[in-house]
Amino acid sequence: MSLFDHVEALQGDLPWGRFLDAGTGVNSSLWSTGLATDTWTGVTAAAGHADQVRASVGERIRPHDRLLLGNWTDATLLEGEVFDTVLADYLIGAVEGFAPYFQQTLLRRLRPMTGRRLYVVGLDPYIVGPADTDEARMVREIGRLRDAVLLLADETPYREYPAEWTLNALASAGFRVLSARRFPNRYKAKWVNGQLDMAVRRLPRVANDGLARSLASRVETLRGEGLALCAERNGLRCGADYVVACEPN
Repeated sequence: MSLFDHVEALQGDLPWGRFLDAGTGVNSSLWSTGLATDTWTGVTAAAGHADQVRASVGERIRPHDRLLLGNWTDATLLEGEVFDTVLADYLIGAVEGFAPYFQQTLLRRLRPMTGRRLYVVGLDPYIVGPADTDEARMVREIGRLRDAVLLLADETPYREYPAEWTLNALASAGFRVLSARRFPNRYKAKWVNGQLDMAVRRLPRVANDGLARSLASRVETLRGEGLALCAERNGLRCGADYVVACEPN
């Protein structure tokens, strides 16, 4: 069962109604624009993400739907609007790149906008302590190299929060949790290439040319090791995604 399949099972016969994809991206927009919604609104803080969504979703965005470029730190963004269903797909972690330390405030912002259901899809942090398997060590090293390059390119990496933090934050923001479930991860070649390609795209912005060349070499070495281990183990089993369904108190 995919994460979105699980969300659909939790939704059951409840109408989707007015739908807000609060941190839209290609995956969430392709899924949510295929639902029987009354209206669809997607929000992203990145112009590049908005372009990717438009290119991927195309005519699925109806004349009465909206794709908005905005940051949730803007108090006027969708001010006074209420949506039957709100999706925060990996938004807890992603918001760090656009509004550091804003996670708790974000959930309080979404509370009055949620008419019936809020679904939070998140990712437990990559290994933050000693890694006890080859897969965990590889995921940890790829994640840390990616983040190091982002910092050297003057960007803020995403910051994932564990499910337990999210549950407490939702309760503090005025939500009642209906369901919470973890889904074990198995990172495949697409993930390895995606994370390391993200680093490669930032390397031209690393100020020290020698350091940039050294990092580029390390990226490709790690790519080879990561892809080989993925093939050997049929993916890197490490950590978990989670889905939380809640409603406003």
